[in-house]
Amino acid sequence: MSRHPTFGVLALAALAALCASPASAQADSYYYLGLSGGQSRGQIDEGRISNNLAGPGLTLNSINSQERDITWKAFGGYQLNRFLAVEAGFFSLGSFDFTTTTTPAGKLQGQTKLQGLNLDLVATLPISDRWSGLARVGGQYARTRGEYTGSGAVGPFHNTPSERRSNLKVGLGLQYEFSPSFLMRGEVERYRVSDAMGGRDNVNAYTVSAVFPFGRAPQATRSAYLAPAYVAPAPQPAPMAMPMPAPAPAPLVVVVPVAPVVAAAPQPRRVSFSADSLFGFDQSTVRPDSKAGLDTLARELQGAQYDTITVEGHTDRLGSTAYNQKLSLQRAEAVKAYLVSSDGLAAAKISTVGKGETTPVTKPEDCKGEHATPKLITCLQADRRVDVEVSGTR
Repeated sequence: MSRHPTFGVLALAALAALCASPASAQADSYYYLGLSGGQSRGQIDEGRISNNLAGPGLTLNSINSQERDITWKAFGGYQLNRFLAVEAGFFSLGSFDFTTTTTPAGKLQGQTKLQGLNLDLVATLPISDRWSGLARVGGQYARTRGEYTGSGAVGPFHNTPSERRSNLKVGLGLQYEFSPSFLMRGEVERYRVSDAMGGRDNVNAYTVSAVFPFGRAPQATRSAYLAPAYVAPAPQPAPMAMPMPAPAPAPLVVVVPVAPVVAAAPQPRRVSFSADSLFGFDQSTVRPDSKAGLDTLARELQGAQYDTITVEGHTDRLGSTAYNQKLSLQRAEAVKAYLVSSDGLAAAKISTVGKGETTPVTKPEDCKGEHATPKLITCLQADRRVDVEVSGTR
């Protein structure tokens, strides 16, 4: 079985990149179970076998090997947040066989079986609403069982070495979310294993996995509804002037002036939606599982009278000003499009504006730092929002 460190270096680099990637959404946490299957590939080390045969004076003539087998893994994990999970599992990498012929005439047959336990740190980078990239690094404790049989000049013998070793494993892959309770993964993983004969080799596993999250609720749209605007009661009519009867020749009429009561102008109603719950990472498409809040607002407006609706998009301060301005406007326009197409509100009464990072809710002293660390991204969540202001409600 071969030794190629390049794959591990790439996986570690990808894991570092995923952990450091900026985010625009608050991640959910949940447990999950999964099962994977596929093909494992190793490479029989002919040089080592030849050297071992040369010790007793034998020469390797030919070798036939079977370097592929079925691999499977059962696993479970906990998604700490949207970008990081801890995962443990039991794996079987199958078996790898070889048969050699020697001079003087002899034959050596060998088989190696591998299985064990693993514990990984899995990083996830959202690419779109449903696609994500994966990178993993971890440790595995594997049992390697060998079975070697010799005949002819190799000598009649039967040897069954067994070894248990802890080694590293790394992996890369893609994940697709069919629903909040069902995910599919395609991955390639590299296991560093013992060959039960004192050597260390690599085995690659190419697998497809079914992942079943549980206890995972769809993200609810978080909104803050203000009390309806106060409308002053209509003014009471002024009392009519009454003539005062008097014996005097000219009757005297007294009119008491009453200042009119002016009704207060209706106050605008503002509703705030968290952008993290409305949209996917770096996206401006309204998530299917976050439309309930928008539908509730639309139903209330369909039974009321209003003059205008203004939809404002806001971002946090991470990223360039130009990019944040563009993203905030796109998200405001996406909310307007949904209210018009799905809820039947009048498009002519709805205007959109993108305010980018110009009107944050947080203060600089509350969320310190300039680099997009997970802690800073979480702290700035309140700044990432879409505000809907209704004017003239009565």
